[in-house]
Amino acid sequence: MVDAARARKLADRIQQIVAEMLERRIKDPRLGFVTVTDTRITADLREATVFYTVFGSEVERADSAAALESAKGIIRSEVGRQTGVRFTPTLTFKHDPLPDSARQLDDLITTARARDAEVARQAQTASYAGEADPYRKPDEGEDDQA
Repeated sequence: MVDAARARKLADRIQQIVAEMLERRIKDPRLGFVTVTDTRITADLREATVFYTVFGSEVERADSAAALESAKGIIRSEVGRQTGVRFTPTLTFKHDPLPDSARQLDDLITTARARDAEVARQAQTASYAGEADPYRKPDEGEDDQA
């Protein structure tokens, strides 16, 4: 087991290397607009998971996943060359669902705000079903008899 700070530093370096490789060296036509969002590495530095997002449709996402899978060996060898670690971690590419979840959450919040505005607009013209003050009060002319 290694220090958590060293593992985080290596994960950050792997993220930079992968992003640079995707931008400059990987020329696969299936590779769409890919953004590397995060990299996590196990405590023994043997396996690294690279999270990415793809701007585009579901088909472009699948094509980019296939392109990343086919370029995995080239990327791994470059990671080993640039990091200089004894054992180059195996790379696993996973699509990051966070941006999709955030977009869905934004849509839900927008819908909730629209419904709140509709309720507020209806409340402005609404009137009470009974009296405005529903609590019973003693008549002013009667004396309290105890």
